[in-house]
Amino acid sequence: QVQLTESGGKLVQAGASLRLSCTASGHTFSAYAMGWFRQAPGKERDTVAAISRSGDNTYYADFVKGRFAISRDNVQNTVYLQMDNLEPEDTGIYYCAADRVLVFSGQLTIAARDYDFWGQGTQVTVSS
Repeated sequence: QVQLTESGGKLVQAGASLRLSCTASGHTFSAYAMGWFRQAPGKERDTVAAISRSGDNTYYADFVKGRFAISRDNVQNTVYLQMDNLEPEDTGIYYCAADRVLVFSGQLTIAARDYDFWGQGTQVTVSS
């Protein structure tokens, strides 16, 4: 089992940048595909970005393409979400999640329902 802790969320103005971090403990981090999700009040949890175990493959939701970047450091056991040119619509709780991938290191896990472990979330608020 892996434990996930997100950090980096805060209140910023539109156009600002933030970098979220998610640190894992308790198991071999490199065995997990990772993802970032967000949930706005009254809305469902949406996939924002995902990254394979190896870091070679990434996925982005259309609404963040060109603005957000996901990366991972398998030595530091951390996955990052660099968010640039933030918009008020980006406001929400951001969660990271881990999916144990046994074979193919390049596998992406995209749907929230396929993830096994979740962090507690970090709040991002973007004011206009």
